Amino acid sequence: MPEEEAGTGDGAEAKGEAAEGEAPKGKHRLAILLGVAAFAYILDLVSKMLVVAKLEHHEPIEIIGEWLRFEAIRNAGAAFGFGEAFTIIFTVIAAIVIVVIVRLARKLYSLPWAIALGLLLGGALGNLTDRIFRAPGVFEGAVVDFIAPKGFAVFNLADSAIVCGGILIVLLSFRGLDPDGTVHKD
Repeated sequence: MPEEEAGTGDGAEAKGEAAEGEAPKGKHRLAILLGVAAFAYILDLVSKMLVVAKLEHHEPIEIIGEWLRFEAIRNAGAAFGFGEAFTIIFTVIAAIVIVVIVRLARKLYSLPWAIALGLLLGGALGNLTDRIFRAPGVFEGAVVDFIAPKGFAVFNLADSAIVCGGILIVLLSFRGLDPDGTVHKD
């Protein structure tokens, strides 16, 4: 490509279109989103399998004295055990979050947003898997929680991924960075 043409871009490259022979940046961001989601999901799934196999129906394991322990519990509600009678609603909300992230991913050109949405997607999939496949039944399953800090709710790695992704989204929004890679100042 001659030098004169290289400097006369119409902004297409900023939106994820690449020069000939290069993969579009949006495709890389989607791959990162899916990679982060898969990592968070697999880590959550494996940790829950270990907890159910080795810790459920056993005494809690102290990790840092009385400040942090692993204690297997089943949570049919949301955070802090809130809304145990609304398990189906939480299942539907998780499914909606997943659909929204998948739709948003089509316009994704920001690496930080790809990471944040990947964390949200992996966490939502982790807890949705519990809600679908664990007892007492489909769409009513209780989530396996096991990380128990003193004086705080018991949670799991999916919850951690969701919270970290949510915090990152808030920070990106305050900085004015949009998922499409544009920056705005309000």
